[in-house]
Amino acid sequence: MKACVTGATGFIGGNLVKALLAKKHSVKALILPNDPKIPELKKNKVEVVQGDIRDLESVKKAVKGCDVIFNCAAVVTDWAPQRLFEEVTVGGTKNVCEASVWAKVKRLVDISTNDVFGLREDVVMDESFPLEPWGEPYPDYKIKAEEIMWRYHREKKLPVTMVYPCWVYGEGDQTFVPLLADAIVKRELIFWRKDVIVWPTYVHNLVDLLLLIAVDKRAIGNGYLVHDGEFVTLQKFCEGIANTLGVKPVTTHIPYWVAYAAAVVMEFLWKTLNIEKRPLLTTYTVKNLGSRLQFSIDKAKRELGWTPKISFQEGFAQTMDWLKTLDIVSLKTK
Repeated sequence: MKACVTGATGFIGGNLVKALLAKKHSVKALILPNDPKIPELKKNKVEVVQGDIRDLESVKKAVKGCDVIFNCAAVVTDWAPQRLFEEVTVGGTKNVCEASVWAKVKRLVDISTNDVFGLREDVVMDESFPLEPWGEPYPDYKIKAEEIMWRYHREKKLPVTMVYPCWVYGEGDQTFVPLLADAIVKRELIFWRKDVIVWPTYVHNLVDLLLLIAVDKRAIGNGYLVHDGEFVTLQKFCEGIANTLGVKPVTTHIPYWVAYAAAVVMEFLWKTLNIEKRPLLTTYTVKNLGSRLQFSIDKAKRELGWTPKISFQEGFAQTMDWLKTLDIVSLKTK
C-alpha cells in the first residue's frame, strides 16, 4: 500500500514510518519545512512533502495517491498557546479529513489518546465510554478533533479508525521516560498520590496494531484502546528508571491538594509573566500522574485478534537499555 504519515518525525510517527518501510510499503510524509530529519527520511526513500497540516493544500498534496493516512500530528504537550491547539490539533484534523475525502482514501487512522475517556476510577473503561473533558487543553482538544473525525465518517462516509494509546514509551521517546529520568536524577520528582496506575504502551506494540488496522476492514468506524496488557504503579516505573541509572529511587510524597494548589499558582504566574517555558507543575500533570484509571484492550483482541506481541517487562528492559545510552541532560546519545 501507499501510506501517508503526518507527524512522521515524531516518536510514534517515526516508528510507524520505519515499520511501513520494513514491510516494503511506500511512504509519503507531511513534514514542516526545514525539519532536520528530512534528509534521513529522503535517504530511506520516503517521499517528503514539505508543508503544514494547518494548510489544506499542503495536506492534499501529501495524501494524493495514498491508500491509507495515519494522522500522528498533534500538539503533544499540556503547555502551549490555545491558538496552537485550535490550529494544529483541531484545524489540522479537519484538513486531514477534508483532504482524505478529496483523495478517496481507503482508510484514515487517527492517533487519539486514552485521556478522552475522562477520569473515572470506579470502572474499567473501554471504547464504549463517552468522551469526557478534563478541563485541560491536551485531552479536551483531542476530543474536539475526534468529534470532527466521526462527523466526517457519518456525513462523508470517510473510513475512519480511531486509536487510543495509553502511556507510550520506548526507544526514541523524547517526552515520557527521559523527562522522568531527568527529574529522578535531579531529585525534582515527587509523588502526590500512592499507587497511581499507569498503563504502559510499548511503541512497537502500538505500531503493530496500527499496521493491522490499516488492512482490516472490520476496523472501519471503530476505535481501539491499546496498551501492553498490564498496568504498573508510577512508583514502580520510576523505581525501575532509578535502578537503571544507578541513583536512589524517589520516595518523597506530598498531599494531592498541595500539588494541585501549587500547579494552579504556577500556571497563574507563568501566564501573568508570559513565561514560555513549561512550569514544573501543571494541573494536567497533577491529574494525570495522580490517577488510578483502568482501561481494557479486550475490543482489539475480540474484534481484530490482536494481542501485544511484546510484554511490558521486555519492552521496559529494551527501553532501559536505550536510556543508558543517553546523556540525560541533553536527551541525546552519548
